[in-house]
Amino acid sequence: MDKLKLMVVDDSNVIRNKISRAVTSSRFEWVTSASSGVDALAQFRVHHPDVVTMDLTMPQMDGIDCIEKLIHMNPKLLILVVSALSDKATGIRALEKGAGGFLLKPFSETELNHALLELTDWLYV
Repeated sequence: MDKLKLMVVDDSNVIRNKISRAVTSSRFEWVTSASSGVDALAQFRVHHPDVVTMDLTMPQMDGIDCIEKLIHMNPKLLILVVSALSDKATGIRALEKGAGGFLLKPFSETELNHALLELTDWLYV
């Protein structure tokens, strides 16, 4: 199976870099990053990622709206929310809009890789 193309969406450059460096599984290939929901939609149209890590709190367009728009563009897109929000209602809204998993910040490299593998395991069954 080809590598899954990964897009990292977060308004923090530090977090974008941490995620893109931390993904160690050979299952994934980082293809692009975006600093906002608006940027994510533009990058999605160019790179067509299979998997997205998505922050929820961003300028211009929040992660919830972005998830909804990305899923509309590709219903098979796999989205892992990576957020510091511990508000369960917001997490549930993200899942209702199409996110497949949730990882709370701060996270370790191991936790990130485990969450991404768990999100994509069904593709490899």
